[in-house]
Amino acid sequence: MKTNRRIIISGGGTGGHIFPALSIAREIIARDPGTEILFVGAKDRMEMEIVPQAGFHIEGLPVEGFQRRLTLKNIFVVFNLFRSLRRAGRIIKTFKPDAVVGVGGYASGPVVRMAVKQGIPVLIQEQNSYAGLTNRILARKANRICVAYEGMEKYFPAQKIVMTGNPVREDLIQAGLKKNEAMEYFGLKADKPVLLVLGGSLGAKTINESIFRNIGMIESSDLIVIWQTGSLYFRDINQKIHERPLKNLIYMDFINRMDLAYAIADVIVSRAGAGTISELCLVGKPVILVPSPNVAEDHQTKNAMMLVNKNAAVLVKDAEAFTQLLPVAFDLIRNNALRMTLEENCRLMALKNAAARIVDELYAILPEP
Repeated sequence: MKTNRRIIISGGGTGGHIFPALSIAREIIARDPGTEILFVGAKDRMEMEIVPQAGFHIEGLPVEGFQRRLTLKNIFVVFNLFRSLRRAGRIIKTFKPDAVVGVGGYASGPVVRMAVKQGIPVLIQEQNSYAGLTNRILARKANRICVAYEGMEKYFPAQKIVMTGNPVREDLIQAGLKKNEAMEYFGLKADKPVLLVLGGSLGAKTINESIFRNIGMIESSDLIVIWQTGSLYFRDINQKIHERPLKNLIYMDFINRMDLAYAIADVIVSRAGAGTISELCLVGKPVILVPSPNVAEDHQTKNAMMLVNKNAAVLVKDAEAFTQLLPVAFDLIRNNALRMTLEENCRLMALKNAAARIVDELYAILPEP
């Protein structure tokens, strides 16, 4: 039955927040095409481009993250936070949502806080194994908290927690069946081992430098390396690589067909964002995780260790990546037994149908139409 409900989905900043949010939105529309969905993100962040491309409307807030060091810039951050709270309040009063979903990222805090203040049901989707301070504060007033890892009772009220997993892009579900299509997409003819290097949607400085510093190893190897540099680093890398093109290196700022990249990969190198880990578990490929040290409370290392402790991934520390990352990756590609073990254990950790589970919980807190 169509209800013409209205839902706000807030958050973003990186693909790890945006793509799960879009998966939730699509699940809502699939169940009830009459639902109006409004995204609220941070101005000048990537969601302002990706969400409209996916067919949804988005409003932007002037919110940004605090600098960890003492700097005058934090004065402007506080000023913009208050501006964002006021703006979020106006958006909520105008749109009149039946519920708000917070997926994390800069914009999620102001929107969820103002929704709670106005008595609107709130669902928080915590993607990481370590809950950030904002979500821990907001959780006190949230109606549901959907999580992807066990043991989250130490951060949130136990009675509000539901284990759902993290939503992933729908096209990844059948990624393993697309190798021939992937070969054509990436222009590959020889069936050689493939190392997929992912720096996230924006880029990962350490991973990128580790690849570039050891480019001679790639050149002399019998592997194919597919390298997503991220948008922040592509121009500089392109200038350097253009002077020394390699036949077995394919690089780009962003991989639009990630399902095909996963399909063709024999080993994957990645940061340890929660959304990425959920995708990797679903596709079940051997992965080397290089947790970013530039995140709150070192939560990427905590994410990574959830897999490493179950022999479902290999860990290379950020500080050791320059010397260890490519040698570890090359060794893993040649170690069939270890790759099979990692694949099997990784798949066992996958939580499927996460978007559907989250929307089930969202419907449970919605007021009667």
